[in-house]
Amino acid sequence: MRTLPAPQSGPGEVRIRVSAASVNFPDALIIQNLYQTKPPLPFSPGSEAAGIVDAVGEGVEDFRIGDRVAAMTTWGAFAEQVVVPAARVLPLPQTMSFDVASGFTVVYGTAIHAFAQRAALREGETVLVLGAAGGVGLAAVEVARAMGARVIAAASSDEKLALARRHGAEETIDYAREDLRAGIRRITGDRGIDIVFDPVGGALAEPAFRSIGRNGRYLVVGFAAGDIPAIPLNLPLVKAAAIVGVFWGAFVVAEPEAHRRNAERLYNWHGRGLLAPEISRVFPFEETPAAIRWVMERKALGKVVVRMG
Repeated sequence: MRTLPAPQSGPGEVRIRVSAASVNFPDALIIQNLYQTKPPLPFSPGSEAAGIVDAVGEGVEDFRIGDRVAAMTTWGAFAEQVVVPAARVLPLPQTMSFDVASGFTVVYGTAIHAFAQRAALREGETVLVLGAAGGVGLAAVEVARAMGARVIAAASSDEKLALARRHGAEETIDYAREDLRAGIRRITGDRGIDIVFDPVGGALAEPAFRSIGRNGRYLVVGFAAGDIPAIPLNLPLVKAAAIVGVFWGAFVVAEPEAHRRNAERLYNWHGRGLLAPEISRVFPFEETPAAIRWVMERKALGKVVVRMG
């Protein structure tokens, strides 16, 4: 822990006094130099935060000092103050707490971008969510249900699958006990899956893709298992299926208006009770390393939050 000078907001930036920040799996990757983005050392990790605007840079018109906001930071959220480009900041509804908001933007933003922009999910389609009890997996279960999909949740324990059911999954597969492909056949017969949402990678990827139906879409979200899978390219050919990358952070930068529309849709669903973020544990700021380890060791069900002060 170090005390540093307060960061200053430059043109187009806002400074946020952080109330809460959540732990995402990329936080565990970035400190190991395994993430797409490599910040210069030294840096504080933390990819999203919620709090109050306490300084506004030149040219910023959408935010004022005192506004309640959430922000995608990529890194730096595990601090009392963080400076963020205004385009990556969202105003918060009064009904959403800082704890919930700190873990809402990345996982739910990733899920709706995956299903809306990348997969063009249609009502009535069947979605398989791997790692369904993790932060982004649980968000994917809820968002897919809100969009009218039938959701199959796959995870590695009864506890995790019970949680996924409470959040809207209609069917479940425990891939620690049942072969994944056998479970999918049990549920869908020979029809297969329309969309696979995969934040896990590793050994589950190929059997999941082999169970996809014609015109299916395989969403590559992340590699929580640690291994980047290699799927034989004859499989998408013979299945007339697509492998689709989901890089939400790049989408936010490249298409800020589409990102804001997605966020408005998510806040609306939250206000109507269709989304119920699960916070499994809250750590004090001084225990941030333990919070990151909790996620790295895959102990988290839903979101882990670090609370400042």
